[in-house]
Amino acid sequence: MNRVLVLLLVCLLVSCGEEQHDLTVKGHIDGLKKGTVYLKKVKDSTLINVDSLVISGNPNFELHSTLESPEVFFLFLDKNSKREDGISFFADKGITEINTSLKNFMYDAKITGSEQQKVMEDYKTMISRFNDRNLDLIKEKFDAQIAGDTTKLKSLEKQYSTILKRRYLFTVNFALNNKDSEVAPYLALTEIYNAKTSLLDTINVSLTDKVKASKYGKELQRFLDEIKAVEKE
Repeated sequence: MNRVLVLLLVCLLVSCGEEQHDLTVKGHIDGLKKGTVYLKKVKDSTLINVDSLVISGNPNFELHSTLESPEVFFLFLDKNSKREDGISFFADKGITEINTSLKNFMYDAKITGSEQQKVMEDYKTMISRFNDRNLDLIKEKFDAQIAGDTTKLKSLEKQYSTILKRRYLFTVNFALNNKDSEVAPYLALTEIYNAKTSLLDTINVSLTDKVKASKYGKELQRFLDEIKAVEKE
């Protein structure tokens, strides 16, 4: 009996001595021999460093952060500082795993972890259709400008406007269908922040209490309060 108590006490002391983290981001960067991996997030519109690790020989990494509610983070390699240069992911408490390569750091990234990340990936997959069509229109518009074809330019501008409206409505519907996910207010704040107030309000009202109490739920409410205050002036 005494031996059992001693063993339990040792286990308790070991667990207490281990540092507990809200979020652990770990993974592997194939081909990386030497460099620095950074974990970052946005605070007050600025990208800040949360944790970093110098890699020398071993391409595996593990980074940590505090986390009150699900939030978007960025994984960077070396001194990249622009958001578009990093791997973005939606993290929740627990472990997020990111495996990628040095050669195609962003595009080879395979991310597993939170439910919010799965929802975000679904959105990106579907919205890519609109983005691809926009790229085609930009090319066609450039060619029409060179050719001086004003009739085609007007037609392309009309098509672009139609696609933009469809993209906004798709994002609104996606957010409404995922009102129980923190991805919903995040999309409202980042993808359609300049949409009609009524559309943003529709998303905000639909959110579950849990999502409303989250980081992005609170930010969406503050954003709408500011817009409505300006509209009343």
